[in-house]
Amino acid sequence: MTERAFLIAAPQSGSGKTTVSLAIMAALARRGLTVAPFKCGPDFIDPGYHRLVTGCPSVNLDGWMCPEAFVRDTFRRHAAGSDVAVIEGVMGLFDGFGASSTEGSSAQVAAITGAPVVLVVNARGMAASAAALVKGFAGYDPLVRLAGVIFNNVGSEAHAELLCQAMANSLPDMTVFGCIPRDESLAIPSRHLGLVTAEDNPLPPEYLERLAAMAERHLDLDGLAGLQIPPSPPFAKGGTWLDADAGLSPPFAKGGAGGMSPVPIAVARDSAFCFVYEDNLRLLREAGAELVPFSPLDDAVLPRGIGGIYLPGGYPELYAERLGANTAMRAAIRAAVESGMPVYAECGGLIYLTEGMDGSAFDFVGIFPLRARLLPRRKALGYRRVDFLADSIVGNVGDTARGHEFHYSEINEMPANIDRCYRVSRQERELGVEGYRYRNCLASYIHLHFGSNAGSAPAFVAACVTHRQKAMPSTSRT
Repeated sequence: MTERAFLIAAPQSGSGKTTVSLAIMAALARRGLTVAPFKCGPDFIDPGYHRLVTGCPSVNLDGWMCPEAFVRDTFRRHAAGSDVAVIEGVMGLFDGFGASSTEGSSAQVAAITGAPVVLVVNARGMAASAAALVKGFAGYDPLVRLAGVIFNNVGSEAHAELLCQAMANSLPDMTVFGCIPRDESLAIPSRHLGLVTAEDNPLPPEYLERLAAMAERHLDLDGLAGLQIPPSPPFAKGGTWLDADAGLSPPFAKGGAGGMSPVPIAVARDSAFCFVYEDNLRLLREAGAELVPFSPLDDAVLPRGIGGIYLPGGYPELYAERLGANTAMRAAIRAAVESGMPVYAECGGLIYLTEGMDGSAFDFVGIFPLRARLLPRRKALGYRRVDFLADSIVGNVGDTARGHEFHYSEINEMPANIDRCYRVSRQERELGVEGYRYRNCLASYIHLHFGSNAGSAPAFVAACVTHRQKAMPSTSRT
């Protein structure tokens, strides 16, 4: 694993973490370095921008959804072979699942991985007070090593000198990695679900060049790229994700279980379906899947020979006309579900499986006999715990999994004849039953992280293998 890594955090949301993270990643990549990008928390949008500027998939690190051993293991796997790993934090450095714990916070990820923290401080309207703020963060948690600070929204060279002088007086051993001048033109546009996606707003090359040039001009990139993880991170407890439970079996070899060829699983990947945890895909591959991308927007048929379908989240409501007009794909997915093919859908995938959006003339797949509506205000946001009430394609009765929910839509009341497989809760508060199942199709508003339950990916792959074997003509079975 690379020893060079750092985590970009901030005292609060809106400090400029994403812009600064992208600028640093873009500048390091343009220097010819291989950058391994990561994002703390369940966010899907920032990782899309990370991939855009680095050319490498960005991976979520979340200490509430996933066990500490999994977070450490996935960081090591994805950082291996890179020149430097850059982790973008979430919210404020110590903000997570609750006020009494760092679970789900950037600080927890920093402690688990051992990555030194670089604090991005919005210095607008501050001088010596900025040093006081940094000093408070530096001494707050002994498991988190604050390596330095970047001041953002700096008004002038004189303002920068005041900030650096205040730091030298109060924290002489703390590195100031740079002062970024105020520049509103570098802000990324926003939309109802946060930042717009990299698919919808790919950021023109000239913008990325300006970001990289800004980082080269105002930041100590050599110093940042030289930050290292200590040999023994203070929070590391040893072992791997699978060692954490002696009852778990390791994932299948990449060649498939028992020497079988990998089972093809179709994964929707286009502008309407772009929210998926990279580790979910990795775990499916390791469990014996060959993932075959397809587009519900543009493709007329499903990939041949598949054993299952994965419909991730995204923005199907924004593409209702194109999705509705693709009657061939809608019919193909409906026929696959009716045949008993395992289909796993989350959030946008669930909406696509309904009859469509209220007030829209365009229909969707229609597996679930109801329509969805887009609301003017957010409907749901937050972590979710799922307890399985029934055996399903991603878990059995008694299993638990964790995930995240974030959407502005809602669906009408699901008919009683549709099974509910999940009991959903948050911080011990019951939120009702969900996880809608029709035949072998399981759909939910919740984005489950397969790293939260080591059996989820193997269960889905096994269901796909079983279906494919049954669907194959007996003369062609091996």
